[in-house]
Amino acid sequence: MTTSGTRAAHRPSRKQWVIDAATELFATQPPDEVTVADIAARAEMTSAAVYYHFSSKDQVLAEGMRVFAAALREQVQALTHAHPPGSDIGTAITSLLGWLGEHRSAATVFFVSSAGMSQDAEALRQESRTELLDELVRLIRKAGGPVSDAEAAVIGLGLLALLETAAISQVRGDDVYRSLGHRSFVREVGNLAERIADPAT
Repeated sequence: MTTSGTRAAHRPSRKQWVIDAATELFATQPPDEVTVADIAARAEMTSAAVYYHFSSKDQVLAEGMRVFAAALREQVQALTHAHPPGSDIGTAITSLLGWLGEHRSAATVFFVSSAGMSQDAEALRQESRTELLDELVRLIRKAGGPVSDAEAAVIGLGLLALLETAAISQVRGDDVYRSLGHRSFVREVGNLAERIADPAT
């Protein structure tokens, strides 16, 4: 029995602590340089407690990516559900970019730090891209007029590429992002999303 001031190492809530701590580290350091001991120290627990939940830091990385991908998909679903039929798609894309900015560490790990780390990470990213594309196609159909399946798929791919590129630019704070400034950057992403969705605009 634990006292009110302590937590047992196997409490389910501590699994998320490990993921959060690892995400913060993976976002600022090359993942291959982060150790389980580093993650444990950041999470204020022992390495043994980390190993209770995960067999390796690669498993922590994969689980963090999985959690983020699920949250991102849910966010796109929510935006699609709330999107007024026939309205501009740019606002939905900029809202999504804003959400990614609020989850900067996890977005950095997902889109930047984990690239090329492992086959599992790449498989997760590909699975997530497929799911996001499906959601974006639903958003396109709700936002615009009638389009063929092929048109919706191509527009969806364009929006997905824009979103990924913009997310990477934002989390890295690269030259384009810095030169435009956050507000102008987001506005231009929204304008480009509109042009992709409706080339006649």
